[in-house]
Amino acid sequence: MDDDTDIIIERLGAKGDGVATCAGCAVFVPFALPGERWQVRGDAFERLSDSAERVAPVCRHFGACGGCLAQHMSPALYRDWKRGLVAEAFRYRGIAAEVAPLATVAAASRRRAFLGVERRGADVVIGFREEGRHALVDLAECPVLDPLIVAAVPGLRDMARRVMADRAGGRLVVTRLDRGLDVSFDNGRRDLSPHERAEVAALAQTLKLARLAVGGEVIVAAGTPVVTIGGVAVEIEPGLFLQAVPEAERLLADLCVGALPRSARTVADLFSGVGTLTLPISRRVSVAAYDSDRRAIAALSRAVRHAQGLKPVTAVVRDLFREPLSARELNAFDAVVFDPPRAGAAEQAERIAKSKVPLVIAVSCNPATLARDARALIDGGYRMGPVTPIDQFLYSAHVEAVAVFRRSR
Repeated sequence: MDDDTDIIIERLGAKGDGVATCAGCAVFVPFALPGERWQVRGDAFERLSDSAERVAPVCRHFGACGGCLAQHMSPALYRDWKRGLVAEAFRYRGIAAEVAPLATVAAASRRRAFLGVERRGADVVIGFREEGRHALVDLAECPVLDPLIVAAVPGLRDMARRVMADRAGGRLVVTRLDRGLDVSFDNGRRDLSPHERAEVAALAQTLKLARLAVGGEVIVAAGTPVVTIGGVAVEIEPGLFLQAVPEAERLLADLCVGALPRSARTVADLFSGVGTLTLPISRRVSVAAYDSDRRAIAALSRAVRHAQGLKPVTAVVRDLFREPLSARELNAFDAVVFDPPRAGAAEQAERIAKSKVPLVIAVSCNPATLARDARALIDGGYRMGPVTPIDQFLYSAHVEAVAVFRRSR
């Protein structure tokens, strides 16, 4: 492309970039909006006009921090773009999906953060990576994270001075549980002296942490760290998967429970984790939960034993990627729910497509693999209803979605 070339942004891409066409080639412009005119100078871009859909970002870090990429979009444009990500994923698979309006969650609601942490002598930087770079943006505010996490960052910097080796970097995982924050310095020192451990424990108490782990070792645990799911207290070990936003978790559960017919008596929950969907569904029907994570299944089993008002729940350790449930096994259920990792569940979807299960509910954080698995179900004789997108990951290119399938032949 020649220098000093003017382009007009035509649409938004899957990663939120503005997309223009120049000399027959697509040009992707970060933070550009449809209708805007931009000038291209080599690898640099300059905005020459503003879209009416451009708004002021809500965070001082926007544009540098790689955590958000869509704070400059108007609410209407943002909702259309997120909904369009789902529609386009299905269109790519030849499916004309009916995509419902985007279900939204409140700002400052994400309960888990994976943060970078670096100790540079007396200075400590904690935050998200810069867009496209390894460098960290030191976190001063965040419109996405739970305020309790943001408020703890200064104290966590102080703690990092003690638990991180000088000039060392690593990962800090912070999760809001029912009784406080669960904090893990994954790359923290494993040679803390008794005096250092006492100092760190005192800091953890000041911050009212529910649990602190350094280098994989639990230093402090104030009681049993639990999260309430579907009205049931679930003990959460370090590193166990949780949905990012409690409100989105409830929306997912409501959609799944609401799709079940009154006649349903047994449901299989595949890739169940700690019971995100198992526990709410078990208020209505008996559930068989399957997951490869032994710790998650153990946590679910413990929670069920101490809960009241649930239908029978069985929790089974099974790697559904290596050993998906067969069509014969699936036929024992009135409905199947599956919520796999981002890679989707291609093999399991093929088995479901060969079964006689009357109702299938698919939940996914990746519209591309959801559409791929939906293609298998549709080709196997299922009819897909509306797809509901949930904006669990604010200002990012990620979107959760739920699709309901009923056997038509």
